[in-house]
Amino acid sequence: MAGDPAVVVERFLDHLAGERGLARNSVLAYRRDLRRYLEHLSLRGVRSLADVDESEVAEFAATLREGAGEHPPLAASSVARMLVSVRSLHRFAAREGEVTSDVSRPVRPPTPPRRLPRALTVDQVVAVLRAASTSAAGGPGGDPAEGSRQLRAVALLELLYGTGARISEAVGLDVDDLDLDAASVRLLGKGGRARVVPLGRYAGEALAAYLVRARPVLASRRASPAVFLSRRGTRLSRQSAWTVLRTAAVAAGVEGVSPHVLRHSFATHLLDGGADVRVVQELLGHASVSTTQIYTLVTVDRLREVYATSHPRALGTSRPAQG
Repeated sequence: MAGDPAVVVERFLDHLAGERGLARNSVLAYRRDLRRYLEHLSLRGVRSLADVDESEVAEFAATLREGAGEHPPLAASSVARMLVSVRSLHRFAAREGEVTSDVSRPVRPPTPPRRLPRALTVDQVVAVLRAASTSAAGGPGGDPAEGSRQLRAVALLELLYGTGARISEAVGLDVDDLDLDAASVRLLGKGGRARVVPLGRYAGEALAAYLVRARPVLASRRASPAVFLSRRGTRLSRQSAWTVLRTAAVAAGVEGVSPHVLRHSFATHLLDGGADVRVVQELLGHASVSTTQIYTLVTVDRLREVYATSHPRALGTSRPAQG
């Protein structure tokens, strides 16, 4: 049958894998989403995509939000993802001539609520960094390799918090990207966009100590341009960098720490200190200032909290008027 939904879906998935070169996991995600859509159309007795109109797609979106049968209601983010898959299918069907027009185009995915980024307090960050630093201090006569890895931990964590670097940017650093004399580092961000970020004193000193006392030990087995090296002398992986941070956070007794939380903390603390949002945008490597502005919401919430606990009229107490 022309426009058979199941047949068109298979052709669409082949197009994603073969012509657009999507990764296997991405294609599987499309398949899962569209299987739910095919189930919906079957229950409605729809046998051809040519019989689907805008109201049918909107009805599908409604069932996702409200739940139906054995399917519980979905969050706005999940509904949005499924509708992206459905709209891509209908756009493909229209382009291939299976249907006369793309009826899904007017149906807009719901906008998921913006989640405020979680940031640590300054004291929490200092506790994590101090835990790594205390470990790195070690004791006399220790294992040189272990001491090198501990110095690497301090340098890595000071860099992450001191520059707001993404974990991929940190482990992707080469020695030539560092300019300790100018106290700066060149980070290669998303889309291949490079930016130069200042290095604070703590990060600069930690990197200098690591480069002089630790990196040569780790690099003894093979040559590598990478700043952060594994015990085998290869570039440190993202997973290993995560482990470094997790170990320090556990030692400090601070929960909910991740490389991205350190990045959020970097941005939030800058704004709390009076930095301009566009400066923070440049430091983070955001293409649009709107991405950075979500951090201003965090600081506004913090201002409200301080106000609510500090201002006499907010507390409900005030001095009596003087007569």
